[in-house]
Amino acid sequence: MLQVTFVVLVVVTGILGPAWPRAWRVWLEIVAAPLALAGVLLLFGGGFGLGRQLTPFPKPVAEGDLKQGGVYGLVRHPMYGGALLLTFAWSPVSSPLALAPWILAVGFIDAKGRREEAWLLERHPNYEEYRRRVRRRFVPFVW
Repeated sequence: MLQVTFVVLVVVTGILGPAWPRAWRVWLEIVAAPLALAGVLLLFGGGFGLGRQLTPFPKPVAEGDLKQGGVYGLVRHPMYGGALLLTFAWSPVSSPLALAPWILAVGFIDAKGRREEAWLLERHPNYEEYRRRVRRRFVPFVW
């Protein structure tokens, strides 16, 4: 549950850190809004897509099947991507200091996603074909 710690750090540093210059605020909020919306859609789309297979742990459930529809047709880890977009969107509306723990979270989520993919390869023989078809790991058209 280290990712929860990163989320808390992003929120707290956003609240306690220095504000962005007043002249930049409107533009930063314009950028943050679609990022936050995309984050919510990915996060909840991934959660609903997993259904009963949703677990706080990255290891796939033993009786689970490989999800490939919905947002899983766009990215392989939509919940991770959604969480990263939401926490990134917090910085433009709060403080540039919130970017520091977000950068650490990116490294952690990237490593966690790689470990999860190794387990998915072990559990699902067709995961390699899915990975070739769905090229982006976290954010559609980007990463």
